[in-house]
Amino acid sequence: MNPETLYYIIIAIIVLDFLVDKILDSLNAKHFDDPVPRELDDVYDEEAYQKSQRYKKERYRFGIITSSFTLVLTLGFIILGGFPWVDGIARSISDNPIVIALIFFGIIMLGSDILTTPFSWYSTFVIEEKYGFNKTTKKTFWLDKLKGWLMMIIIGGGILAAIVCFYEFAGNDFWWYTWIVVALFAVFMNMFYARLIVPIFNKQTPLEEGSLRNKIESYAKSVGFKLDNIFVIDGSKRSTKANAYFSGFGREKRITLFDTLINDLEEEEIVAVLAHEVGHYKKKHIIVNLLVSVLTTGFTLWLLSLFVDSPVLSQALGVEIPSFHVGLVAFGILYSPISEITGLLMNLISRKFEYQADDFARETYSAQPLISGLKKLSGNNLSNLTPHETYVFVHYSHPPLLQRYRNLTGA
Repeated sequence: MNPETLYYIIIAIIVLDFLVDKILDSLNAKHFDDPVPRELDDVYDEEAYQKSQRYKKERYRFGIITSSFTLVLTLGFIILGGFPWVDGIARSISDNPIVIALIFFGIIMLGSDILTTPFSWYSTFVIEEKYGFNKTTKKTFWLDKLKGWLMMIIIGGGILAAIVCFYEFAGNDFWWYTWIVVALFAVFMNMFYARLIVPIFNKQTPLEEGSLRNKIESYAKSVGFKLDNIFVIDGSKRSTKANAYFSGFGREKRITLFDTLINDLEEEEIVAVLAHEVGHYKKKHIIVNLLVSVLTTGFTLWLLSLFVDSPVLSQALGVEIPSFHVGLVAFGILYSPISEITGLLMNLISRKFEYQADDFARETYSAQPLISGLKKLSGNNLSNLTPHETYVFVHYSHPPLLQRYRNLTGA
């Protein structure tokens, strides 16, 4: 295949991906005004329902603007020769392939983040503020940006440098070395993310002694779940939206509650939500997800090794000197249709796991407090109660509230 043909394929993939995404968004938006199912008619009163409608529609319009900007930015960068220009800058600074790759991706990623920051600002301080969700201060917003850039440089830069180093050392066999390192890194992050990364952005404190902790520990003991680490995270520092999650293995396993969750739900509802999280652990969902992720990464790296040294990849993006880093970009775009398929499968598995975790909570604790807790969280987050089934199939990692309700009640 010649570079010109591949160039048009790349453009077509980018445009097609945008169009499919916008069609799905449009289908979903057409169902915003559907009647709320009778099982969920207690989620909103009339005032809250109208507020949720305004919120969904405003986020939908804003999504069209942001995605259109991203499309124009991406196509403009490719058509106007952005990649050869950045590659030229990187090569003018160093002739070391690792340094060139780091500078190349650093310029692109930093530039992209800076250009899209106004949209992030508007989303946080206008839309989320307008509907009562935002608690982020301007200082926190910019500190999060700086910390994110620092993480990108240290972690992202370190992984990229290792990949290029393996390629220089092992040629097309680089994927084996990369796969091993990435797999070990994934396991390490799964184990220690809450201990090492979360504290950079949020404050975590052990759940204080009292009625709630006693109920959680009593439940954990009843299902044979050894739980020493129960933490509360200051989610209210940024948003009123609530969450809870389970992380880690062995002695590092912990349950983390957002302080907003504790404020929004009754104690019985919180325990039911945690019973759901324990269900994920008991059903080995975390290990399965990690294993699937590692296998998918291995397949992607193997496929990359078959094509990355082809000069056609670099030339399709306008870079005449064949290089690993430019080939990586071209491959990433060409791989996106396969990535969409694997994403669909991962979402399908995830939704199945959510049902299983709900079943575990129902069987070992109670369905009713979990139902009422899910309803409160949906109402407080102004969630969409009538999503289009195709949109759910493509984008949802969790089943919609109605399906979870029916599963929990056996309706």
